[in-house]
Amino acid sequence: MTVTPPTMQLTAGGTLYDRIGPEALAELVTRFYRLVAQDPDLAPIFPADLTETAEKQLAFLTGFLGGPPLYHERYGHPRLRARHLPHAITPTRGRAWLACMNAALRATPSIASEEAQELYAALTRVAAHMVNTPESALPEPLL
Repeated sequence: MTVTPPTMQLTAGGTLYDRIGPEALAELVTRFYRLVAQDPDLAPIFPADLTETAEKQLAFLTGFLGGPPLYHERYGHPRLRARHLPHAITPTRGRAWLACMNAALRATPSIASEEAQELYAALTRVAAHMVNTPESALPEPLL
């Protein structure tokens, strides 16, 4: 499956990146990673310091939404699935990631509802593409 970015056709307001704007996108990423750090399903697969992770996410989203190709310039092709293979991404973790993104979108008032819905729809496809481990493959927690 290929992850397809949101429609990049220019509208009266420009690309989705243009319509959201770099400041609002940065706010979204900051809110998102605050939520990720607190999520019991996600925190174990992320580093304790999310600074670099958030920077990479912002660079990726900037290009993905039609802005400058920051991620490509800094890190090369995203190869999303390959870069995520070392981490056990289960359907539960995919849903938790989307729930954090949904909450972050709702908490970012500078992103209009229409753009938030468009971004969420695109990221739903990305999250599904990242799932690489069935639930049953995770070890049972120690009691």
